[in-house]
Amino acid sequence: MTLIEMIERMSARLDQAGVSFGHGTTNAFDEAAWLALWALHLPLDGLAAHASRELSRADQARINALVDERITTRRPAAYLTQEAWLQGVAFYVDERVIVPRSFIAELLADGTIDPWLSDRTRRVLDLCTGNGSLAVLAAMAYPDVTVEAADLSADALEVARINVERHGLTERVRLVHSDLFDALPGPYDLILCNPPYVNARSMAALPPEYQAEPALALAGGDDGMDLVRRLLRDAAARMSEDAVLVLEIGNEREHFEAAFPQLEVVWLATSAGDEQVLLVTRDALLAGGPR
Repeated sequence: MTLIEMIERMSARLDQAGVSFGHGTTNAFDEAAWLALWALHLPLDGLAAHASRELSRADQARINALVDERITTRRPAAYLTQEAWLQGVAFYVDERVIVPRSFIAELLADGTIDPWLSDRTRRVLDLCTGNGSLAVLAAMAYPDVTVEAADLSADALEVARINVERHGLTERVRLVHSDLFDALPGPYDLILCNPPYVNARSMAALPPEYQAEPALALAGGDDGMDLVRRLLRDAAARMSEDAVLVLEIGNEREHFEAAFPQLEVVWLATSAGDEQVLLVTRDALLAGGPR
């Protein structure tokens, strides 16, 4: 059996089992390819080069075992491989953090945020950093800045430290244990935040793959805005005069606008549309933010 034939067979198994995707892939074929290539210690972009490779029985057994585990446990593939990718950059992950998938990563890579910055942009904050991926990507995108990466979870910061060290950024990315801004006096020129924002009804309906992630990093209260209210109330005091806050709120735009009807924001286009991530200036927060 060739590698591509094995992947097609495993893809059918994943489809039949009804597993959920969204932690690095969006469909059964891509998930099967990821697991098969990882099991064989092949690069994730190596399918075309190795598709016709004949698999030994041992190769097939390794792939079968990994797919069995994926189906039986419903753990995201990223936890099984302990690796996730954002914008072509590899990050270590385990169950101490959610699997990184923030659309803010796209905005850092494609320069969408750049017009809001200037040559005075020097201090960046990645709030609710999780595994540190946005902090790392921000440091890569803006070589002249320093980044503080903060999280309430000490476990998450241990994972973030692995990624900061892995990418050689210990001199430019500082990890901070903080409940939002409590240990972060600022001021910052750019704040990035992908906070817990899933509303209670959606939390109750999450498939097992998402329930495998830390609830602390997902649950945002009844309307998903519990932590966002605190964040927007205190953010302006931690921002420099021309600073901006880039905030991801997922599918919660309706709840966001109901909670902050007076706040003027800019919705940023991502691959998932223009309702996932917003940008707000310090002036807008002072004029229409929560008190």
